[in-house]
Amino acid sequence: MEFLFLILGLVILIIALSYFSLKKRKRPAKPQENKKPALVNCPICGSPLLNGQNIYSKVFRPMNVPDQRCVISGCPHCHPLCEPGVKRVCPVCGKSVPADGHLVARLFNKTQGKKHVMIVGCSSCLKNEAK
Repeated sequence: MEFLFLILGLVILIIALSYFSLKKRKRPAKPQENKKPALVNCPICGSPLLNGQNIYSKVFRPMNVPDQRCVISGCPHCHPLCEPGVKRVCPVCGKSVPADGHLVARLFNKTQGKKHVMIVGCSSCLKNEAK
């Protein structure tokens, strides 16, 4: 009699394990990341940025002032290496920005928490202007 209970318990255990393993396999796959272009283009190369891609930049302190200096190096398409067919062009002077060059900008921190960026020029045209 004990032997029958042991066999019945093993059969129930095998059925339960197979049921849960099938249920685990039938779970829907996680949705893929959105690969739709964002509403932002790189200011240097003009490439549209996908969701999750960022522009490489540095903002200089102090942080609590309404106007800060900012340096923009580029996006994943043009910094640190340019993809084939991508050109780095300064939006102010229209000349080519070198691979080690950057844009200089002013970052305005508005009172509602919004930010506004005004590009002043590239490292090349600002260097020529200082001479």
